[in-house]
Amino acid sequence: MFLCRKYSQSNFSKRKNNYASSNPFASILKTLEKPAGGEFGKYYSLPALGDPRIDRLPYSIRILLESAIRNCDEFQVKAKDVEKIIDWENSSPKQVEIPFKPARVLLQDFTGVPAVVDLACMRDAMNKLGGDSNKINPLVPVDLVIDHSVQVDVAGSENAVQANMELEFQRNKERFGFLKWGSNAFHNMLVVPPGSGIVHQVNLEYLGRVVFNTEGILYPDSVVGTDSHTTMIDGLGVAGWGVGGIEAEAAMLGQPMSMVLPGVVGFKLSGKLRDGVTATDLVLTVTQMLRKHGVVGKFVEFYGEGMRELSLADRATIANMSPEYGATMGFFPVDHVTLQYLKLTGRRDETVSMIESYLRANNMFVDYSQPQVEKVYSSYLELNLEDVEPCVSGPKRPHDRVPLKEMKADWHSCLDNKVGFKGFAIPKESQSKVVEFSYHGTPAQLRHGDVVIAAITSCTNTSNPSVMLGAALVAKKACELGLEVKPWIKTSLAPGSGVVTKYLEKSGLQKYLNQLGFHIVGYGCTTCIGNSGDINESVASAISENDMVAAAVLSGNRNFEGRVHPLTRANYLASPPLVVAYALAGTVDIDFEKEPIGVGKDGKQIFFRDIWPSTEEVANVVQSSVLPAMFKATYEAITQGNPMWNQLSVPSSTLYTWDPKSTYIHDPPYFKSMTMSPPGPHGVKDAYCLLNFGDSITTDHISPAGSIHKDSPAARYLMERGVDRRDFNSYGSRRGNDEIMARGTFANIRIVNKLLKGEVGPKTLHIPSGEKLSVFDAAMRYKSEGQDTIILAGAEYGSGSSRDWAAKGPMLLGVKAVIAKSFERIHRSNLVGMGIIPLCFKPGQDAETLGLTGHERYTIDLPSSVSEIKPGQDITVVTDNGKSFTCTMRFDTEVELAYFDHGGILQYAIRNLIGGRS
Repeated sequence: MFLCRKYSQSNFSKRKNNYASSNPFASILKTLEKPAGGEFGKYYSLPALGDPRIDRLPYSIRILLESAIRNCDEFQVKAKDVEKIIDWENSSPKQVEIPFKPARVLLQDFTGVPAVVDLACMRDAMNKLGGDSNKINPLVPVDLVIDHSVQVDVAGSENAVQANMELEFQRNKERFGFLKWGSNAFHNMLVVPPGSGIVHQVNLEYLGRVVFNTEGILYPDSVVGTDSHTTMIDGLGVAGWGVGGIEAEAAMLGQPMSMVLPGVVGFKLSGKLRDGVTATDLVLTVTQMLRKHGVVGKFVEFYGEGMRELSLADRATIANMSPEYGATMGFFPVDHVTLQYLKLTGRRDETVSMIESYLRANNMFVDYSQPQVEKVYSSYLELNLEDVEPCVSGPKRPHDRVPLKEMKADWHSCLDNKVGFKGFAIPKESQSKVVEFSYHGTPAQLRHGDVVIAAITSCTNTSNPSVMLGAALVAKKACELGLEVKPWIKTSLAPGSGVVTKYLEKSGLQKYLNQLGFHIVGYGCTTCIGNSGDINESVASAISENDMVAAAVLSGNRNFEGRVHPLTRANYLASPPLVVAYALAGTVDIDFEKEPIGVGKDGKQIFFRDIWPSTEEVANVVQSSVLPAMFKATYEAITQGNPMWNQLSVPSSTLYTWDPKSTYIHDPPYFKSMTMSPPGPHGVKDAYCLLNFGDSITTDHISPAGSIHKDSPAARYLMERGVDRRDFNSYGSRRGNDEIMARGTFANIRIVNKLLKGEVGPKTLHIPSGEKLSVFDAAMRYKSEGQDTIILAGAEYGSGSSRDWAAKGPMLLGVKAVIAKSFERIHRSNLVGMGIIPLCFKPGQDAETLGLTGHERYTIDLPSSVSEIKPGQDITVVTDNGKSFTCTMRFDTEVELAYFDHGGILQYAIRNLIGGRS
C-alpha cells in the first residue's frame, strides 16, 4: 500500500501529557459520552468557561478560540491570546495579533514538491549546523494530493485518460519518485497518488475529518493549504484557507501561524434559486457582491434560512471561490446538511455520531430547527437566492460578472474598449473579420469571439453533482436534437474524483458528453491551472497570424490573461452546462435568448431554452445516480495506488541525494551561507527598479504555472542541458528546480511593464545601459554588478493563486523590496517569509501621483536592530533625484518581524529547532 499515513504520535503524546500540568485551561477538559454508553474522548469545553461573550461569537471565530485554548502553553500560545479571541467583538477592529495552530496541512504536487525540497534542504542545513536532522519532520498531519500534473495532450477520445496518464508519468516520473521518497522519509505525511482527483475534491469527499480524535483528545479539524482554493473545505464546516508554501512549511514544523484576528462578514441567505439557475451562477454573484463590499483579510460566514436550500456541494462551490472574492475564507458552519453529506460520502456512522456529539456539546453545531441566538458580525450582507440569474464572468477576471442576457452586448463593448480588464481595442473595421483556414483538409472559418477551448474542469464545479449532471443533460438534449460541436474546438472533461465518472455512467449520460467531444481526459487540475495542452496547429496559426481574439469557456475559478492558454485572450468562467452550450454555439458572440444555438437534424433552429434542463430534472438524476457506495469504492481504490505509481522505486535514506544533472529536483541556495546568528534587518541602498507595474499583477504574472515558452530563459536553460522542447513540461511541474523557477519569474507573455511604455511581454529595461533584456537576464546583470533592485506596483499586487514561487523567485532575482498600493494577503505573507520588504504607498498615492518613473534609484534606511521596528511602521523612501515619500512597512505582526530578522521564515524555524524552541 502506497498511501502512507505515518503519523508520529510521540510529539502529540508529549503535548497531551503536558496538558494537565502546563495548560492554564486544563480545568475545562471534559469527557464526551457516547449516546449508547462509553466515551468518545476528552475535549476542551467552551461552555465550561461560563463566558457569555462566547455565545455571540461567529462559529468561525469559535474554532480559533478552541485551538488557542487547547494549545495554550504560555509560550507559543498565551492566555492573553485566548482573551483576545473571546473579546473578538472589541478586539478585532484593533487589528490585534493572535497565534493559530491548524490541525493539519494540505499540499498538492505543484506546491508539494518545493515543500518537500525545502524540508530535505533543511535536513541538510540542520546536519551542517550540528543539529539533529531528524527533527525536521512534520509535527501535524500533512496530506499531499498529486493532482496538478494532468496536461490535456489527448482530448476527444475514449482512451484519453490512459494516454494522458502515461504521458504524465513519462514527464513527471522524477517528481513523483521524489514525492514518494518524501512519504517514506518524513513522518506524518500522506501522499495520494496521481490520477486520484483534484486535491480540494479529495479533501472534501475523503480527507476532511470535521472533528479529529487523536489519542482520546477531540478537536475541530482545521487546515491550511498551499493552494488558495483550500477554502473549498469551509463548505464542510472545516476552517481552512490558503497560505504560502513557506508559511505552510513552518506550520508543519510546529510553528504557530501569526495572524491578525479577522473581522467576520455575516452573509445572510434567504429564499431559493429559481428554476434553471445553477450554483455557479450563485457563486459568481456572491463573488461580485463580496468584491464590491471589500472582504480582504476577513472571514465571511454564511447563515440564514436560505442555508436549508443549499446542498453541501453548492456550499463548497461558494467556499471554493473565497480567493476570488478576496476573503480569507467563506465559512459554512456544520448543520444537518453537513451530516447528510458525510454519510453520503461514506464516512462511518460512528464517526458522524462523534462529530455531531462533539460539535453540539461545544456549541459549534447549527440546528435550524431551534431558535437561533443572534451572532455579532463586523458587517452584514444579504442575498435573496431568488434574485440570482444565469451569468458568466470575464473576459479577464473572475469578479467581472456578466448576466447571460447581456453577454452579446458586453462582448461588443469589450471589442471596442481600450486594452484593459474589459477591453481588447479591436478597430471597428476589423471586428467582423473572418479568417479562412483549413482544418484537416476541410474549409473552416474563425471570427472574433469564436470558442476554441471548452473545458469542464476545476475544483470549483466538478465536485458538484447538480452542475455536472446538468451538463450531461444539456449534452443529451443537444444530441437528441442533432446538434454538434465544431471539431476544432478543444473540448475536455476533467472530473475532480472518480466518483464523478461513476455517477455519470450510472445515469447513462456520459455517452452524450462523449458524443460532443467531452471525453474524460484525466482526474486533476487541467485547463483552469493552464494545463490546456496545445490547440490544433491550423487553429493556432489562424489566431496568431491574424490577431484574432479567440475565446475559452471553462467551468473554472481563474481566467486571468495568459493563464488558460497563450492564444485565448478572452476567457470566460461558466457553469458546466453553460460550457457545453457555448461549445455548441461555437462563439461567445451570441444572445442566447434571441439567437439560435444551432440547427437540428430536421433543419429546425434550436434555441438555448430547448436544451436547458429544469432544476427538477437535474435533482431527479442526482437523486437516482449519486450513491454512497460510489464514494466508498473510489477511495478504497485510492489507498491501493495505481500500477505506475506502485512500480516507482525510491531510496530509503532519510537524507536526500541530490542529482546535480536533474532538471526537476535541485538543491536550492536558501541555507548555503546560513549561520546560527540571525543576519538582522536589511535596508535598501541606491536600488534600481527592476519592473514598474500597474494594478492587479497576479501570481500568474509573477510566476506562471503554464507552458515554458520556446524563447524564454528557462527554455534556454533546458536546451543547454539536452532537454528536447517537447519535454519542457510546465513551470508548475518544475517547481522543485530553483534554477528554472528563477528564470521563469516574471516570464508571463502577457505581462505589461511601464518601463517599456506598455509593451507586452516578459522584458524589462536595464536602467544603467538602456538595454532591453529578459527580466531574468536584467536581474542577473544587476546582481553581478552588486546592485539591489525593487519593484513598483499598483493595487492588488500578488492576487490569484497562493504561489510561494511568486516570492521565492523575486528573492532569487535579488529583489529587496516591493512598493505597491496594496497586496493580496497570502502573497504579502510569502514576501515576508522570503525576507523581501513589502511597502504600501499612503492612501491616495502611487508611483504615478508621486511622479516616479522607475528610472530613479531608491534608498530605504532601516534600523540595525529589529527591536527598533514596529509592525505597520511608517518609513521614508528616498530617490536619487531628490524625491522622498512615506510608505507603510507591511510587517503586520511581531512574529513577521522576527522572520525578517532571521532572513526568512525557514531560517527562523531551523534556528529555533536547533535552539530547542520547537
